[in-house]
Amino acid sequence: MKLQHASNLLLLAGLGSSCLLPEERAGGSIRKSLHRRQGNSGKAIGKGDRFNSGNSFPRGIGSGNATDMSTILNVNEVSTGLAGLVKEYGMQTFVTPYKTYEGRSIQGAAIGGGSGTSNSKYHIYLNGAIHARERGSHDSVLYFISDLLYAQKHGTGLTYGKKSYTNADVTKALSTGIVVTPLINPDGVNYDQTSNSCWRKNRNPKSSSSRDPDTIGIDLNRNFDFAWDLSKWASSVADEVASTDPSSEVFHGTAAFSEPETQSMKYILDTYTKVRWFIDLHSYAGDVLYSWGSDTDQSTQPYKNFLNTTYNSVRGITGDSVSSKYGEYISSEDLSNVQTAGNRFGSAMSTAAGRKYTVMQSAYLYPTSGASDDYSFSRHIADPTKNKVYSYTVEFGFGNSQSSCPFYPTAAQYTSSLQETNAGFMEFLLAAADIGLE
Repeated sequence: MKLQHASNLLLLAGLGSSCLLPEERAGGSIRKSLHRRQGNSGKAIGKGDRFNSGNSFPRGIGSGNATDMSTILNVNEVSTGLAGLVKEYGMQTFVTPYKTYEGRSIQGAAIGGGSGTSNSKYHIYLNGAIHARERGSHDSVLYFISDLLYAQKHGTGLTYGKKSYTNADVTKALSTGIVVTPLINPDGVNYDQTSNSCWRKNRNPKSSSSRDPDTIGIDLNRNFDFAWDLSKWASSVADEVASTDPSSEVFHGTAAFSEPETQSMKYILDTYTKVRWFIDLHSYAGDVLYSWGSDTDQSTQPYKNFLNTTYNSVRGITGDSVSSKYGEYISSEDLSNVQTAGNRFGSAMSTAAGRKYTVMQSAYLYPTSGASDDYSFSRHIADPTKNKVYSYTVEFGFGNSQSSCPFYPTAAQYTSSLQETNAGFMEFLLAAADIGLE
């Protein structure tokens, strides 16, 4: 394990900064230096409604790219795109019971899973756009389900760059039963798209100061109920895994699940009780990250886990000894399963557009508190009546150094990322079917 840790540390030297830029990890804000950056805003955001209020339907890049992809989908087009899929394919959609601060609904869809209407037939959950500035995330999720539905109806396969799948693969993938929320942070995305401000958080001003606009919002991926309380972390890392400062990009809110967006994701896991596999789609680092994100994985000491307060003073220090200090417990079987599916995901992404993706444990990027993937996987440990959910953070893309915000892709990067995420999704569904859905 120590050799693996050392190799991953060396690997990180060549990686991008993931969801956080270096100045943000140090407690700063990218927006405060945006005026000093030169460059454009990357691929443009759509201004109209290419789906004509749901009278036209999306079609993804894998089934022939019939949709105009000259611009990134705006917030409204996610809604009209879902409506178009309902009209064309009879797809099931839902709205969570929580409204965002600005009054928007959070919409989702459920496809596949065989016959019947029971929520228990759905075993996969794909989430997009939890961080507002990570452009292309909601596009990837919406276009992917569009591809699956088109291929099912027309008896075709799907091709993503250099990675192709048969219609039999499509049928197998759909049999897993898939729940999606393409756009979990509509307020944040709308603000980012209209301001080009490299905005990360949601738009809840509850903890904000009128003198500092950067204090608006909560980092939704620090707001889940997994080691949310910073007293559960070693003092040397507590101010990095999340923050109590509203001006921080990783401000974790006033309480776990304080936000309607994270409440909505919990609602989905509580409603679709047989979900076994979960992906939260982010950019950018070129990574597929599996559990845990709290500390180094270990499979020999079950008592060393996030519920055990004995280890609060050493949790999050990934460079210490897992045997004499702390490592987060995951059974050898579970570790094998998440690595196997993760490796297949990463391999498909790498093949699709020729950009190399890395597969590794989340904590080796940087430890995090209150993240969606750790919360999802932790549910069955905190409450044995809950289903086990193998969980991943996928960091697509590699950043745009020419843009005012490196999370804003060029047109070419956008296309490559769609090919990579969608090929990865397909391979992930097939891997989940092979490893097990129950």
